[in-house]
Amino acid sequence: MEVMVTSQWINITNIRFSIAWPRIFPDGSIKEANKEGIAYYNRLIDSLISQGIQPYATLYHWDLPQALQDSFGGWISRDVVKHFIAYAEVCFAAFGDRVKHWITFNEPLQTAVNGYGTGVHAPGRCSDRSLSLAGNSSTEPYLAAHHALLAHAGAVSIYRKNFQVKQGGKIGMACDLEWAEPLTSSPEDKAAAQRRREFQLGWYLDPIFFGDYPAIMRKHVGDRLPRFTSAEIKELRGSVDFVGINHYTSRFATTGPPATDPSDYFQDQQVSLTVEREGSIIGDRAASEWLFIVPWGLQKLLHWVTERYNKPPIILTENGMDDHNVNTASLGESLNDTKRIHYYQAYLSSVLQAIREGADVRGYFAWSLLDNFEWSMGYSKRFGLYYVDYNNGLKRHAKSSALWFKNFLKQTE
Repeated sequence: MEVMVTSQWINITNIRFSIAWPRIFPDGSIKEANKEGIAYYNRLIDSLISQGIQPYATLYHWDLPQALQDSFGGWISRDVVKHFIAYAEVCFAAFGDRVKHWITFNEPLQTAVNGYGTGVHAPGRCSDRSLSLAGNSSTEPYLAAHHALLAHAGAVSIYRKNFQVKQGGKIGMACDLEWAEPLTSSPEDKAAAQRRREFQLGWYLDPIFFGDYPAIMRKHVGDRLPRFTSAEIKELRGSVDFVGINHYTSRFATTGPPATDPSDYFQDQQVSLTVEREGSIIGDRAASEWLFIVPWGLQKLLHWVTERYNKPPIILTENGMDDHNVNTASLGESLNDTKRIHYYQAYLSSVLQAIREGADVRGYFAWSLLDNFEWSMGYSKRFGLYYVDYNNGLKRHAKSSALWFKNFLKQTE
């Protein structure tokens, strides 16, 4: 069945999308914005609003203008901060009369760690010379994260000073966190799980709420972890109107081996992760080898964020699971995604329970509306509520999960 994606059909009222920085400043220059790029997003935003859908716009989802990487090294250089702030300001001015929810960065941890630590994502830098000709996994992820935080704070400052009152919007950041559950009840495993959470989410939220990186990071990373000036701390603190959380899965955590010299982001944590405890797997696996279905992990995550950061407004900016793209499967088989329905039922139940326990959850976004190009996995995985026929003009077909969501959203009106 082919169905037009409209709010009237599926009952959605909000959609996240990302603005591509290179579409606004193709050569990285901040002298003049690309009019065609601005026109493209104006058409998109106007189309969404015409269908009763409110746009949530993300400013950075891992696509840095190549010229900024080539000229000064991208996120490992402080020069990137002023470029990002200038780009953000252009977006606020061009789209902020209609966009009322802004997300500065999507999963900045992935940019820092996989872009500058493992070399898996662009720009592909790491210490392993069999994978990359340049990079330092011991230092560059921390530099990239530091400059992303400064860029975030600077953009929020500009928004609040020049746009927010007039436009009436809100601004935040979307961070990712896998829940880390202690493998055992031992103090050592509890401490390991806490370190894992602080190295993932605390890395970005502690500076925003408390003015500095987690103390355990200072202890384990030492001088490789940059420091904020007093002026930067002042700009960072309180620089979110809401906390965006991307969450998919959970793992057990236990004490890992001591870090070697030189160390890296993963060794610095001194945590070992597993999905098995006493012969049992933490949850059923989705298609991706890293994605296990653990709904109780989301409930615990929301409780942890609520307690640690004094009940901030939370928007779950991504949550979902994938299927394999099986070329031999019939269309009917591909649309019958009952496991995805069970995933959303269970995870949304965990959200409801967290709200009942005091979490201030303001919104929830399923990942994703459509099957898409899934980064290094390409088209081998399908996360969408809608099936996209890559071999037949990109026709879109509602999966069973889309029908389930339609009815679910109708009941919550």
